[in-house]
Amino acid sequence: MSALNFAHRLTKTIEELSEADSLKDIFHQHQDGNPIPSNQVLEEIIGLLREIIFPGYYGESTVHSQTIKFQIGVNVEKLYHLLTKQVQAGLCFVQSQHELCPQQCQKLREKAEDLTTQFIQRLPELRRVLTTDMVATYNGDPAAKTYGEVILCYPVIKALINHRVAHELLMLGVPLIPRMIAEMAHAETGIDIHPGAVIGEFFTIDHGTGVVIGETCIIGKNVKLYQGVTLGARSFPLDEEGNPIKGIPRHPVVGDNVIIYSNATALGRITIGEGSVVGANIWITEDIPTYTKIFKKTK
Repeated sequence: MSALNFAHRLTKTIEELSEADSLKDIFHQHQDGNPIPSNQVLEEIIGLLREIIFPGYYGESTVHSQTIKFQIGVNVEKLYHLLTKQVQAGLCFVQSQHELCPQQCQKLREKAEDLTTQFIQRLPELRRVLTTDMVATYNGDPAAKTYGEVILCYPVIKALINHRVAHELLMLGVPLIPRMIAEMAHAETGIDIHPGAVIGEFFTIDHGTGVVIGETCIIGKNVKLYQGVTLGARSFPLDEEGNPIKGIPRHPVVGDNVIIYSNATALGRITIGEGSVVGANIWITEDIPTYTKIFKKTK
């Protein structure tokens, strides 16, 4: 192939890739100074949060009782600056269809600072709840030898740190970033939890791989899931144009003290009553009364 022919073919391909019709709905036009949130920076933020919530188990710094306040202070300050920029980027992203003047950008910066401050103030409660998840995971697995092993090794803890962080940010009204953080955990652990899901204390997932928890799920306290469990939607009501109606409750409500074994699937806005046990490989589309045990019959 001649150099001239090669250049011509490349030029033609570039022109096709740049055509407006092919870019419809997939092209995000950046405004100067307003980038979209960065997965790389969000990974750094999650690393900082893991260090802050479980000191001494994550990160490279050596922490002991005499330096812990200093180390947490350094990490929180770094977290504040990094997260503020990412929250601002998320706020700018949802405003990107409009030209933002400098005054509007400044207001978004101030809003990002306020949201980040509110989030950081919630970290003590986040640590408390995640500690209950760690205890539930340890108590629920005879193979776990220490709390430290659970914190360092168990994918459910990593997934729940991401989820509880993402959920708090979502409740504060931060756009885009919660979903990005949730998908980071999904990629790392194989556990897919939408940041909108409400999950009570002392929650755990044994093994974890393949678990799916939908956006409008409500899960009570002291609930245990096994690998492959799906808490999903049965169907999607459509609007007049045939598109799914978003934001309506469509996922299960799981009561306190429920156990759901591996590969069970619960679909739709059903209720699994308190104290119930759902066996492996069960398909559920109707309410389950409290303290009910459902198992797949064998011949």
